[in-house]
Amino acid sequence: MVNTRLTKNLRPSCVKGVTQREESANRVKMLTNSTRKTDAAAAIASATRTLEAEKEALAALEAALGNGLAQPFADAVELMSDISGRVIISGVGKSGHIGSKIAASLSSTGTPSFFVHPVEANHGDLGMIAPGDVIIALSWSGESPELKGIVAYARRFSIPLIAITAGEQSTLARESTVVLALPRVREACPHNLAPTTSTLLQLVTGDALAIALLEARGFTPDNFRTFHPGGQLGANLRRIGEVMHTGSEVPLVGSGTAMSEAILEISRKGFGCVGITDGDQALIGIITDGDLRRHMNSDLLSMTVDEVMTHNPKTIAPSLLAAAALQIVNSSSITALMVVEDRKPVGIVHLHDLLRIGAA
Repeated sequence: MVNTRLTKNLRPSCVKGVTQREESANRVKMLTNSTRKTDAAAAIASATRTLEAEKEALAALEAALGNGLAQPFADAVELMSDISGRVIISGVGKSGHIGSKIAASLSSTGTPSFFVHPVEANHGDLGMIAPGDVIIALSWSGESPELKGIVAYARRFSIPLIAITAGEQSTLARESTVVLALPRVREACPHNLAPTTSTLLQLVTGDALAIALLEARGFTPDNFRTFHPGGQLGANLRRIGEVMHTGSEVPLVGSGTAMSEAILEISRKGFGCVGITDGDQALIGIITDGDLRRHMNSDLLSMTVDEVMTHNPKTIAPSLLAAAALQIVNSSSITALMVVEDRKPVGIVHLHDLLRIGAA
């Protein structure tokens, strides 16, 4: 027998045996059926409005850098470049996500940095922050209550605090050593609610700090490669000296060599070319398969390499980056490059060598 006192308090769907999952599915179906079909033109117009809003925000930030933001930005760069510790980034919500990216950018460009979530900081992670560090706190309003603990910690232990905020008179700004006051711009969201232009300005400000520090330190591609040994970026930053073929692998013949011998050298080494050297072992020319086609006649085998070779061939140094070598190969429509030092050939690199390591 059904307990009427119980059933009258239950929703009809429960009494009829409809599960909560089925009820949720029915609601989703109703919403889906009522949603208008996406209008492509409207979507594109929306994207254009978003880009325009964000372009205006970037223009406002650029104008601020030419005005009141200039000195605080310079102060922040000086403060970050003089520390003996690390740059600690903190923020909550979307600001926190941006903060994580800024920390990653700083670390990869020579400024040790990591992200500390303000809530976790209030539960023990403040111990990760030490004298000698500097803190960057991100909050669009400058009133995020979650940051109170980390701000108080910075004040208590005299740790410099840099605020990135649009709240120039906010609590965060008042407690900070340096305030990077961002222009208060409208969000791209039509309701002016979803963080869009605001997070863009935070991100760009972080990038600007990272690059200013990189340039101030004289951070080189070799330094960059130390932190990026893998992937396409790591491949592009490899030096030709690390990937070139050397010694007996390099196809070379001396000036005056018969073409019959030069063709055998091309065939033996498999690079589609042979370098020509003079009596001082300096590279004076190259013969490629293209040169062979241009001189293809019955007299070719009786000719010397000096009659067929291309003078002053394109060469590269062992110190050249792989990405730069690949650009030369592609722009010159060639497949191999002789590597020289003091005009003497020390190696050869083929297009396939560059592609094999992932250069692009």
